[in-house]
Amino acid sequence: MAARPVISVFDAQNSSEPKETLPLPAVFTTPIRLDIVRFVHDNLNKNAQQPYGISKQSGHQHSAESWGTGRAVARIPRISGSGTGRAAQGAFGNMCRDGRMFAPTRIWRRWHRRVNLKQKRHAVAAALAASGVPALVMARGHRIDEVPEIPLVIDGIEKCEKTKEILAVLQRFGAGPDLERVEKSKAMRPGKGKRRNRRFTMRKGPLIIYEEENCPLARAARNIPGVDTLNVHKLNILKIAPGGTLGRFLVWSSSAFGQLDRIFGTYEEKAQEKSGYQLLRPIMVQADVSAIVNSDAVQSVLRPLKLQAQEKYAKKTNPYRNKRAMEKLNPFFKAKKRLELIQRKSRS
Repeated sequence: MAARPVISVFDAQNSSEPKETLPLPAVFTTPIRLDIVRFVHDNLNKNAQQPYGISKQSGHQHSAESWGTGRAVARIPRISGSGTGRAAQGAFGNMCRDGRMFAPTRIWRRWHRRVNLKQKRHAVAAALAASGVPALVMARGHRIDEVPEIPLVIDGIEKCEKTKEILAVLQRFGAGPDLERVEKSKAMRPGKGKRRNRRFTMRKGPLIIYEEENCPLARAARNIPGVDTLNVHKLNILKIAPGGTLGRFLVWSSSAFGQLDRIFGTYEEKAQEKSGYQLLRPIMVQADVSAIVNSDAVQSVLRPLKLQAQEKYAKKTNPYRNKRAMEKLNPFFKAKKRLELIQRKSRS
């Protein structure tokens, strides 16, 4: 999570020095819960599926009937008639030629999933917190070596009405290598998807988040490969963490960045736009366990180290197998054994 108390705000026309600073929104300090993000993303991603199913008559449009028992053949229905190779062949079964499929698909299958509202909010908050960690952004594949600061907040980017203006701003703030990475990644999709309106695959680039409704930025940036736009009041986990992978490169407008505390709230105040929502708190305030153990508060109440080794307990022995253990329990045992030995010798 981003640990800086303030974030620099740059002017869209000047990347050399910050224009002003804004306090870091509390949402960037929430725990990064990959498990919640993956669960919410995987379930919401299923809601874009279009139900499909085969015809009810598929695989059953034959004149076929089982021969029954007594003819030393399987009981599968067989094509009626004679005089052709098709006659007497198996039909209807999923193992037969031109038979039905196993478990035929139906449109009333449970295609879509409902996800709890609070889980969706926690997932978006965790994804935003991960986007403020440069290591996670680079691990996702984004080229941000020349970006002045993460998260990147630019004042005036919402005013761009031309695609070339947005490209110039992104190039000015070091996002050019990431746009080149996206452009070079375009490749033909393997498999049948190439003939189903998804012929090419391409990596994801920067996501520009704005606050103004009907912003011309959304129209101007839609033709840039890999670049997406999103309204800060309609944040979507499918765009903030595509594929369920944290750390997308986000470019914020200053007005959108200033709305985050109002949208998600802080640790002291609940969110204004999300009714009753409270940010997740970290389970451990101090994650450095070694520092906790070595602190004066813990060391002062610990028992002193025991220098002497603990005495070994005597191993319990079976008296029926161990003569010494039996002699301790039965003092007459040794004399009895000696007497039996004498009697054995006398008999021999």
